[in-house]
Amino acid sequence: MRTSEEKRFQLIGNIVMIILSATALLPMLLLVISSFTDNDTLVQNGYSFFPAKLSIAAYTYIFSSGNSVIQAYGVSIVLTVVGTTCSLVITTLLAYALAKKGLPGKGFLNFYVVFTMLFNGGLVPTYINYTNTFNIKNTFWALLVPSLLANGFNIMLMKSYFVSPIPDEIEEAAFIDGASEFTVFSKIVIPLSKPIVATIGLFAGIAYWNDWQNGYIYLTTRTDLYSIQNLLNRMIQNIQFLTQNSTSVGNSSVALSTIPSVSVRMAMAVVGVIPIVVVYPFIQNNFVKGITLGGVKG
Repeated sequence: MRTSEEKRFQLIGNIVMIILSATALLPMLLLVISSFTDNDTLVQNGYSFFPAKLSIAAYTYIFSSGNSVIQAYGVSIVLTVVGTTCSLVITTLLAYALAKKGLPGKGFLNFYVVFTMLFNGGLVPTYINYTNTFNIKNTFWALLVPSLLANGFNIMLMKSYFVSPIPDEIEEAAFIDGASEFTVFSKIVIPLSKPIVATIGLFAGIAYWNDWQNGYIYLTTRTDLYSIQNLLNRMIQNIQFLTQNSTSVGNSSVALSTIPSVSVRMAMAVVGVIPIVVVYPFIQNNFVKGITLGGVKG
């Protein structure tokens, strides 16, 4: 039986968690409701959980504006799957090597990884290298390669996981039984590291899904390769152009009047975030466990 103090503490804890959960969920709910709110109502009355008039005009504009949202979704999905898989392969292999105690040059490699967390070559040298040396401009590789290099934080997080929760005795027993280094890595280490793999996979997947900068910089003519974030960004730019030049460009005021310029921004945010919201609950448990155990310094 729980004491009255324990029950009181549990009640207070539940109330605090409900308030924190509401703080996180209410803005998302307001975003969705605003995306279904009539544009004129949104302009006149502002954002509300109980709008006076609902409308799907924002979604109608997004899916019928002449830009292929479905194709952009396809590009984003392929990019996220391929990029996340490649990033996981690179990160796990390097982190496993850095977790080995007898690795030659381990100190230099650790310094190299940490150094990339603090400094980079800058935008201009990076652009020149990728366009002139690797020739990825206006190709699918322009979306994949610049973000493919392993993230230093992810490597150190996974390295800490390999060092702490996985006992050395298990690997030593496998070596005694004749297992190779790769067999130990693939058959023992990776199965025992599902939480951190799911965590790093989530980090990499979100980074690829939300990335719009690579497409903005490297895709100058191949708009058919736009990811969903690039496409939504282009729509916003078009709306802003019409708004700023409505008095100087002929018929632009007429075109602008048919665009739900306020509610469409909310709809774009919903369209961009839906896949992340759908996927996250399936890996939430592994994500929390991976962050907790991976944060232990080895």
